Amino acid sequence: MKIYLKIWRQKDNLSKGNFKDYTVEDVNKDMSFLEMLDTLNLKLVKQGERPVEFDHDCREGICGQCGVMINGIAHGPLKNTTTCQLHMRSFKDGDTIYVEPFKAEAFPIVRDLKVDRSSLDRIITSGGFVSVDTGQAPEANSIPITYEEAEAAFDAAACIGCGACVASCKNSSAALFTGAKITHLELLPQGQKETHKRVAEMVEQMEKEGFGHCSNTEACQVECPENISVLNIARMNFEYNKSKLLVKK
Repeated sequence: MKIYLKIWRQKDNLSKGNFKDYTVEDVNKDMSFLEMLDTLNLKLVKQGERPVEFDHDCREGICGQCGVMINGIAHGPLKNTTTCQLHMRSFKDGDTIYVEPFKAEAFPIVRDLKVDRSSLDRIITSGGFVSVDTGQAPEANSIPITYEEAEAAFDAAACIGCGACVASCKNSSAALFTGAKITHLELLPQGQKETHKRVAEMVEQMEKEGFGHCSNTEACQVECPENISVLNIARMNFEYNKSKLLVKK
């Protein structure tokens, strides 16, 4: 396959960026999208040019580091698939592919396709944890929890923090990410004691980071590689409003 690429190049967050054209020949359809970018970078290095910088780590669809916009879609055309798990068989010989970084005020560009997503980490550290007594772990069967609650908590915990929800939202909202992190702790007995404090602190940190408000288009769920439900946003809003009412009392 011969693939034509239009890749966003930007030296740093203070510099002006633009698309640059590249051609990658002899692309194997079984290559992953990142392997195709590796092939391009090898070519650029041999030519004495600066390679395209992009985030990646595990390349197994687990860590959430690889996200980019591919033809205007976070992680590309396949549903429930991360960029590193997207393969070139999803494209055709001669296709032109636009590749851009996740763009949001809270995701400053480091270089090219690489962005700083530490704002999501700060939301987690503001309250995305449980406080428990140290010592030996309690017997699992001593903490009653229904199968439905356990499954719902696990579904929310599946969020990998890639930021696709932010990139796909016209308001650059992190509501789906924050809602998922709040929900998976709120559903479990260990996390319920601190729910009101947690939700207030995480929502307030989300706003401090410069994320926009939820636009209710549900684009975040559509482009989320883990199909995290927007019902987590509804739960977050409910718990946040409840926490404010309790504070007033």
